[in-house]
Amino acid sequence: MTDAITLTNAERMELTRRANSRSDRAEDARRARLILLLADGHTWDEASERIECSRGFVASWSKRFAEQRLAGLYSRHIGQVATVLTPQLEARILESTRHAPSTSTHWTTRKLAAQLGISHMMVARVWRKHGLKPHRIERYMASNDPDFEKKAADIIGLYLNPPAHAAVFCVDEKTHIQALDRKDPVLPLSPGRAERHGFEYFRHGTLSLYAAFNTRTGEVLGKTAERHTSAEFVAFLTDIVINQPRGKEIHVIADNLSAHKSQTVKDFLAAHPKVHLHFTPTYSSWLNQVELWFGKIERDVIARGVFTSVPDLKRKLMRYIRQYNKAPKSVKWKYADPSRHISTQSVGTGH
Repeated sequence: MTDAITLTNAERMELTRRANSRSDRAEDARRARLILLLADGHTWDEASERIECSRGFVASWSKRFAEQRLAGLYSRHIGQVATVLTPQLEARILESTRHAPSTSTHWTTRKLAAQLGISHMMVARVWRKHGLKPHRIERYMASNDPDFEKKAADIIGLYLNPPAHAAVFCVDEKTHIQALDRKDPVLPLSPGRAERHGFEYFRHGTLSLYAAFNTRTGEVLGKTAERHTSAEFVAFLTDIVINQPRGKEIHVIADNLSAHKSQTVKDFLAAHPKVHLHFTPTYSSWLNQVELWFGKIERDVIARGVFTSVPDLKRKLMRYIRQYNKAPKSVKWKYADPSRHISTQSVGTGH
């Protein structure tokens, strides 16, 4: 393919000067040589071979020369993105980050950069500087208990200043633990490859695990049950009493589950005046130290466990508890600033 280009004497002289110049930009000389070759009757293929360029290069610059002559051979940029982070631009990035885009739930560096017409690395630097992570989300549960401070101070007081000669237990149930068995065999860990579990599994049933965490020693008293009922809770409280010296004062921290406040439980407490039940505020399971231990058994046994039956699940849970109690660890509870939200006069009463 050829492109008929006719040059005036002035144009040929200017193009020749550019093509032979050793001070101008190399790209300017290359474009000039291209136009001269086409004006001398060379085909596109011949021109692209002689100056080592693509046919697209020939098409683009020959068209621009035909439309604008010499002026068309100058490079034109659509505009460089902002490279200087001014305080105004930084404030604009921060303000835009706070408002989610209309088509998705959060910004990415590239989405926001395209929206603002800047480099995505500039957005990344601003986010890093201010600790912004739009891709992450944290969940929270706010307590609506009107007596939150009083109840929280009671629980914290038991941790920081427990009554003398008394045992303090954090009690709760981990319910609906599934006995899952893999349909396909587990492929073990090997160099360069993680342990692999088959996608399909069998459900053999569920059970509940009652646990009492001794806040002083870190030991755990555990018991499994098919269901979590008021009767099972009372039976577990009885196990706690039996495992303590006769007549010893026992403080039990529990949540607000209805099974913990039934008449059966009230009758048990009336029959055992040395047992005191303390309830955490609503939606405040973080105050119960046994939840930390439940997280541990979840990671160590349940999450990746393979259980051939409910009895097998029970056996492995109780075996873990026995092994854990050989070297138990108590929780080093710290409350950073009791003057905030919790009255310092209330903390340490133990009641």
